[in-house]
Formats: sequence, C-alpha cells, structure tokens
Amino acid sequence: MTSALIDAARAAQHRAARAASAVGPAHPLARLLLTAAALAAAAAWDAGHRVTDLHPARRHQRERQARA
Repeated sequence: MTSALIDAARAAQHRAARAASAVGPAHPLARLLLTAAALAAAAAWDAGHRVTDLHPARRHQRERQARA
C-alpha cells in the first residue's frame, strides 16, 4: 500500500517529466513542475519513505536479480 506522500511525489514527477519533454527543461513551467516534484519527493523522504518506494524496480531488473 502506498502512502499519500508517495502518490503525490509520483504524480508530480510524471507531470514534470511530461512538461520537460514537451517544452524543454529550461522552460519556466517545466522548471516550476520539476521543483514541485523535488519538494514532494523530499517530503516523502523526510517522512521515512525510501527512494525505492517512489521508483520500484522494473520487471526486467527483478527477473535479472531472480536469475542471479
């Protein structure tokens, strides 16, 4: 189960990534959304969540670890 902080950080990251790819990372809106995503991730970190809570391993990485 994910917490509200993780959900908010993940949503902010997706919005920032979409904006940065659409208008470029130097655009003021993209920079604002990137800052908001960083603040949301920092709030989740301060609440005790790990980076892997926000960015779970991809399927091919899990398969590679299982074979090793």
